[in-house]
Amino acid sequence: MVLDEWPALPYVPWRDTRDTLHMYTQVIGKLRLALSPFEPEWANVPLYLTARGLTTSPIPVDLRTIDAEFDLIDHVLVLRSSDGLIERRSLTGAVADFYADVMSALRRLGVDVAISAVPTEVDDPIPFAEDRTHHVYDQEHAAAFFRVLSMVDVVFREHRAGFRGRTTPVQFFWGSFDLALTRFSGARAPSSPGASVIARFSGGAEEICAGWWPGDERVPYPAFYAYASPPPEGIEQVTIAPAGAAWIPPAGEFILPYDVARAAADPHRAIIEFLRSTYAAASSLMDWDSDLTHFPMPGHGGAARSDD
Repeated sequence: MVLDEWPALPYVPWRDTRDTLHMYTQVIGKLRLALSPFEPEWANVPLYLTARGLTTSPIPVDLRTIDAEFDLIDHVLVLRSSDGLIERRSLTGAVADFYADVMSALRRLGVDVAISAVPTEVDDPIPFAEDRTHHVYDQEHAAAFFRVLSMVDVVFREHRAGFRGRTTPVQFFWGSFDLALTRFSGARAPSSPGASVIARFSGGAEEICAGWWPGDERVPYPAFYAYASPPPEGIEQVTIAPAGAAWIPPAGEFILPYDVARAAADPHRAIIEFLRSTYAAASSLMDWDSDLTHFPMPGHGGAARSDD
């Protein structure tokens, strides 16, 4: 019964749909990147979960706004403007056609924008206008991905609520194609020498991040991950929960395979254990204030909440 509640998402069967959807989200993500004011840690670029898919949230266009939503239930991209215009495009076909149709729809919405038309954070990127390699979109596979993403988002929101410091929303990064949540201590951290532009502007602060991604060619299975930046000495030696989670040296991260969590007696609890134990281990080694996860809760007689 538990396995049925948390759907399977084996990498190989849905790989082609995954890669096509990844490129679709890059087209729309780059729209948000081009039009939104830059924010630290690239906070102006992620997508966010809705009850039907993934959204940009409102994007400024002069004194108007637009938004874009991937409806992964009806399998359509919806583009809307604050002055009442709307465009729809089915999620199907080659990335080159999707890109051309999106740019045409934007012009009809009165949005004149040039985006960086080459994918980022992927090997051997193909310019969107030339990409007919990625053209497979299976609705059942996309729907299964969205169902998992929605369930993970619920658990991550619970984890986010247990922190009194600065934290990101639960957000979906279209470059790396993963759902992530980052906590900050408030302390500054130096950028790594030779870091890429993406890494340089996403760093600069001590952080502990957790996330979930659906797998790729290098890690061909969906998994939860957690890491600290800068990585504290000895982090690879700590004990974390649940059973089946481990430090993976090549990745420099803790990993909990999705299928391990899915097979647990209580998958929700197993994921929370992973998030809390990796945070507790990293924050202890980094000497973060324990009060960040201990605070009074309204309506509970002033009892302290602990997310450790």
